[in-house]
Amino acid sequence: MASSLPRRRTHAPKSSPAVATKIIDFFRIQRSSEPLSNQDARKKRKRGGSLVISKKKRKLLPFVPSEDPNRKLEQMASLATALTATNTEFSNKLTYMPGMAPRSANCPALERGGMQVLSKEDTETLNLCKSMMERGEWPPLMVVFDPLEGFTVEADRPIKDLTIITEYVGDVDFLKNRENDDGDSIMTLLSASDPSKTLVICPDKRSNIARFINGINNHTQEGKKKQNLKCVRFDVGGECRVLLVSNRDISKGERLYYDYNGDEHEYPTENFV
Repeated sequence: MASSLPRRRTHAPKSSPAVATKIIDFFRIQRSSEPLSNQDARKKRKRGGSLVISKKKRKLLPFVPSEDPNRKLEQMASLATALTATNTEFSNKLTYMPGMAPRSANCPALERGGMQVLSKEDTETLNLCKSMMERGEWPPLMVVFDPLEGFTVEADRPIKDLTIITEYVGDVDFLKNRENDDGDSIMTLLSASDPSKTLVICPDKRSNIARFINGINNHTQEGKKKQNLKCVRFDVGGECRVLLVSNRDISKGERLYYDYNGDEHEYPTENFV
């Protein structure tokens, strides 16, 4: 959860060509001749759990973007504001930086107990979501600053159960290199039988909207009732990936939450709102 205060926007961004161009450039959206609206150790780490068994292998759904092009710009502008305030570069994929874990280290076969494989159909849905975002068709989400919780994310239109919300991305590194990292957004990517090969995602320098989705207080029933997303780790084409998927229908205006601990209980959440 972010601790620095953002430069709060006092009004919605105007849908002028200049503003739209800045947003398109910020997120490196593919340009088109068509208008945007007409295109088709033990430390604090977030953990992914299992989704397949509880949902009986039902297919994942792609997100449905907002139809209003002005609203899309407002949604993207809210994320750009949060990323800028936290000095974070936008990225929508896992990144492998020199001096950190190489891409070859991301091997699902090393997962302790095995990792569930994303089906062909669900992989196609994930790829569809990625391609939509490259064209500027984004999940209907708004980043909102809360005085108590910091940056938060709200649904800007109804979202169906089992919808892919986003992928958790950032720099991939070995956990052993992050033992003294005081960041609170580190996510487990690969929990290897050999601890020296365990990988984590570090979104402090490069990330997307996933960084601003908050966790529940899983010490209280009220906190558990807030959960509307599930964090799930999958083998996707021979690489570990982390997806945030809705685990029930979500209403417009509802704030998004998931359990940072997954199947483990190492992340301290007792002080969460």
